[in-house]
Amino acid sequence: MSSHISWKFPQAFWVANGVELLERASFYAVFITFTLYLSNVVGFDDIDAAWLSGFYAAGVYLLPPFTGAFADKMGFRNAMLLAFGLLAIGFFSLGALPYKPTVVPAVILLIIGGSFIKGLITGTVAKTSTSDQRARAYSIFYGMVNVGSFSGKSISYPLRLNWGLESIEYFSAALSLLAVIVVFFWYKNISTAGEGKSLQEVWQGLVRVLTNPRLVTLILIVSGFWMIQHQMYATMPKYVIRLVGQEASPEWIANVNPAVVVTFVVIVTQLMRKAMAITSMTIGMLLMPLSALLMASSPTLESLLGTSISLPFGITAHPITIMLIAGIVVQGLAECFISPRYLEFFSKQAPKGEEGLYLGFGHLHSFVANLLGFGLSGYLLTKYCPDPRTLTPDQMTTAYADANFIWYYFLAIGLTSAIALFIYARVTKRIDGRRLAGSTIPNP
Repeated sequence: MSSHISWKFPQAFWVANGVELLERASFYAVFITFTLYLSNVVGFDDIDAAWLSGFYAAGVYLLPPFTGAFADKMGFRNAMLLAFGLLAIGFFSLGALPYKPTVVPAVILLIIGGSFIKGLITGTVAKTSTSDQRARAYSIFYGMVNVGSFSGKSISYPLRLNWGLESIEYFSAALSLLAVIVVFFWYKNISTAGEGKSLQEVWQGLVRVLTNPRLVTLILIVSGFWMIQHQMYATMPKYVIRLVGQEASPEWIANVNPAVVVTFVVIVTQLMRKAMAITSMTIGMLLMPLSALLMASSPTLESLLGTSISLPFGITAHPITIMLIAGIVVQGLAECFISPRYLEFFSKQAPKGEEGLYLGFGHLHSFVANLLGFGLSGYLLTKYCPDPRTLTPDQMTTAYADANFIWYYFLAIGLTSAIALFIYARVTKRIDGRRLAGSTIPNP
């Protein structure tokens, strides 16, 4: 009986999870092709397109603690209507006004709207579930996140091929508008009176994190992992289309990641349940250089088997596609080792009694990784895999000869991050040991 009851949640819970699916589908449908859109439709070069894309993703991870303070004062329902309204306007503006002066304001609307949603949905899940339901409640939430991610990227592929990149922006605008309608008619407000932090408190928390050398060091180290992971959106779309052709599907290739995570995260978490968080994270970090090495190895596979490789069920694939998928499979496995344990480890680096305050900024690594990972991608694409529209026919014959070198840079970043994490763990363990020993010495 209790098991049956524990699956019962109020209407606001189901509405919040439903619109979370819509939000994730709209975000990933656009984001997987965003650098392509900025270059092919708006006219940015690879470097500017990369920096703007990185600014978009980084902002969505930086602002949630601040927009969360506004949401607590506004009420969840009003904040959710505002957020999805901003997303609908932002996505529609991107499609209808694909010009350099108008794209940046549209991206800012998307950043603000997206940063509101992160806290609103997780806040609703927390407030509409009891402590014994919490694990199941969040399993439903993460399921919606992955379904939204998978479906959004899957749909963006036929939209791009049949109706152009602009159609993806309109599709995401329509999903966001649908979310506004759903929230308006079916989301019942949740009381947040007297809860949450003020903007001043949030700012003070950020300052305390950024002035804590131990936490800043950990954030920078783990950012190396996510810089590689984010190349699914920064480098891979342009890389595979320029080398394989317009019919290539970066959208479906990227879907390998959530498929692997959903399949293996429970298994890996169970296997590592008795291991320390740092052990699990180190394994994940060591897998990332391997993923980059696999992505860089397509010329070797091509030299052995040619440019069209037969797979089961009558499928053929280019060596570049196969090695990208192989690398993303390894990335997905690495994420299974790192993601479930990172916040646990991060909280242990915070001062005693202030873990909650610091956890509010536990995803600053994604801010750093998106900004630097996308920025670096633009320069590497320009050097090793340039926009074909910038090349003469003579240049085209040799321009992509070393395109796979891009992944060696990320191999170096991944290896450096893994070594740095190992050193960090050893040093902090020694410091903590000395501090503990000092605290146990009795006063004379």
